[in-house]
Amino acid sequence: MRAGSLALRLFISATVVGALVMLITGLALSSIYRDAVERSFDQRLDVYLKTIVADVANAPAGTMPEPTTLGDPLFNFPISGWYWQIARVDGPARQVKTSRSLPEGTLPLLFEQRTKPDLTGMRYGYVKGPEQQNLRIVERMVDLGEDGRYAVAVAADAGEIEDEVTGFNRALMVTLAVLGAAFVLTLLFQVVFGLRPLKRMLVALHEVRMGRADRIAGAYPVEIAPLVAEVNGLIETNREIVERARTHVGNLAHALKTPISVLQNEAARGADAGDAFAVKVAEQADVMKGQVAHHLERARMAARASVVTTIEDVGPVAEKLAATLAKVYRAKGVAVETDVAGRIRFRGERQDLEEILGNLVDNGCKWARSLVEITISPAPGAAGGRDFFEIVIDDDGPGLTAEQQAQALKRGKRLDETKPGSGLGLSIVSELVSLYGGQLGFARSPFGGLRCVVRLPAA
Repeated sequence: MRAGSLALRLFISATVVGALVMLITGLALSSIYRDAVERSFDQRLDVYLKTIVADVANAPAGTMPEPTTLGDPLFNFPISGWYWQIARVDGPARQVKTSRSLPEGTLPLLFEQRTKPDLTGMRYGYVKGPEQQNLRIVERMVDLGEDGRYAVAVAADAGEIEDEVTGFNRALMVTLAVLGAAFVLTLLFQVVFGLRPLKRMLVALHEVRMGRADRIAGAYPVEIAPLVAEVNGLIETNREIVERARTHVGNLAHALKTPISVLQNEAARGADAGDAFAVKVAEQADVMKGQVAHHLERARMAARASVVTTIEDVGPVAEKLAATLAKVYRAKGVAVETDVAGRIRFRGERQDLEEILGNLVDNGCKWARSLVEITISPAPGAAGGRDFFEIVIDDDGPGLTAEQQAQALKRGKRLDETKPGSGLGLSIVSELVSLYGGQLGFARSPFGGLRCVVRLPAA
């Protein structure tokens, strides 16, 4: 999952929502469990409270009632955390009776703290007891008429409730952590599995771009299938446009070829007769023919490079070209050597690769004294998500100055009129390399001549 990817967005959003849901669920379950523990604890206290209330109701008139049937030894141990208290609240002086476990002091009364009773007249709450104990207390008012009005309370250490809730919360946290881990793993599987068709589509598009397929093939989910159909339609439309462009280029070539040939033939007759005007027309007809050839070749290259559907091995092409040019320049004594680093493949048309290599190596042979070396190797790094390879052509000729290197790429520019050629070779190479997204540069050769460095896309 890369930064900004759809997979990362889906994973983060689902994880955040899932974490919030688990947090709210955990808090809700903890609260529900605490209420359940408190109700269970209160039921225990209610049993003791009802027993004490019955003893108060049956106590002889004029005496302070005292429960006799509780039977729990915790009410007899000092500061045990379990206490009962009976307080008469209607007399001029408050009379209080407490359990033996409460040797000093009294328990706070809930009705004095304005705690509201429930429908049965019971009051529930938390108070501070001896030695700052946190107590859960249950209190009820008993009205005996002329025999007095009493507040009866039973309290117990609330630590039992906290221990129960803490243990539950600990188990709940472990359970939710396990569920969260399972949720994250499931979410990862869903994201990877759900987005796999997009990855397959990306691979299929890469195959089309690399020239190993002419369309996106395979079955895709209904959400992606329309997009695949549109992309295939776009590829087909682009291919039709290129074919129409090639057809128009061919038609234009045939349409201009005949008129220019007529002009050249007619001008040649006049030039043979010494007509200065005919000589000028012949000269300009040659220029027109070169211009037309150049622009038609440029259009042809653009049409081919716009949709690349072929992959070519560079090594065999370079070796075949080197052998051919070595024979052509044998009389001059020029040797053409090649050094190809493994299997390197060109993502483009074989004809274009031959034209690039042919023009550059041929120029090297024209200027070299005895050696032209072709070195082909993978280019370090990648640009724009594409891999490249380098073609380095060195010769031991006179080389070019910086100004001459800049002039060499100009269309129709010839640095030495004594050498054969039209001056269009390097210009065509530069434009063809540019159409493939590559680079062409010049430097000083280790042999003292010119070094040409070409970067082209690799497959």
